Amino acid sequence: MSGQKNILLIDSFAQIFRCYYAVRALSNRNGEPTNAVFGMLRFLLKLEEKYPGAPGAFVFDKGRPPHRMKLAPDYKANRPPTPEDLLAQLPSIRELIGAFGWNLVEEQDCEADDLIASIAVQFAPRPVSIVSADKDLSQLVCPRIDMLVPDMAGKGFARRGIDEVREKFGVPPEAVIDYLALIGDTADNIPGVPGVGPKTAAQLLQKFGSIAGILEHASEIERESLRAKIMESKERLLTNIELVRLVSEPPSGAPWPPETIMRRPLDREKIRAVAEQKELRSMFRDIDALGSADAPAPAGETPAGEKESGPQLEQMSLF
Repeated sequence: MSGQKNILLIDSFAQIFRCYYAVRALSNRNGEPTNAVFGMLRFLLKLEEKYPGAPGAFVFDKGRPPHRMKLAPDYKANRPPTPEDLLAQLPSIRELIGAFGWNLVEEQDCEADDLIASIAVQFAPRPVSIVSADKDLSQLVCPRIDMLVPDMAGKGFARRGIDEVREKFGVPPEAVIDYLALIGDTADNIPGVPGVGPKTAAQLLQKFGSIAGILEHASEIERESLRAKIMESKERLLTNIELVRLVSEPPSGAPWPPETIMRRPLDREKIRAVAEQKELRSMFRDIDALGSADAPAPAGETPAGEKESGPQLEQMSLF
């Protein structure tokens, strides 16, 4: 793997929503919302700065997978609809992603996490970095696969490898599925075992190794009330494992073509045209500097003494 650039797989909607909520409401003179476009342009510029020319793809959700809906018809039923002002910005965001040379990967009735898993697994032994903060994706972390979690302090990306997963959850990556099955996930409408939070889940898995081990040795759980809750939740736990486990097979059944992760040359003119149409003129200098070895400053930063004429960057800490 020496000398190879990491394949970058970006959890697209996770980043788009992050940009949408991080930037204050923005619009151009026609009243079109531009906050998510601005945030994503900044993200794409930073990605190009940090990982120029890296292979990979932006991966999108497209519907809910039938196998999870069959197991739990109310899976993700608690999620509100996508805001209309964000929906209006998606075409421009997708155009920007393509203009930076990235492929957009999506499959009907598939979630991005599963597509990311199948791509990451298939392209072994190449190193892979998953750009996301989604805890479900931590189950994929191994010596070859890590995560790049956007840093809320505004400094770029924080790497999440095996040690970082263990530090964050109290269990290694191979136990993340069982850990999430125990605590549940309110964002996905997956109920866990009542009264079992992250600390208790980690302690149980540290002692028994897995949910199968917990159930097999339930009599060894000292606290009677916890033992009872675990046994009462047996069927729920087995269902949760299947809900949380990512699918590593490509949805078509055929291998992903090599072109899936191949980057095209970035189209500076198209990027600038989108920024112009959305009146994001504060980004022109960074766009024009794309690919330049002597770019004056990282994406979105303003040289000393020069006033920023665009959106107030302190409104967000994307990077």
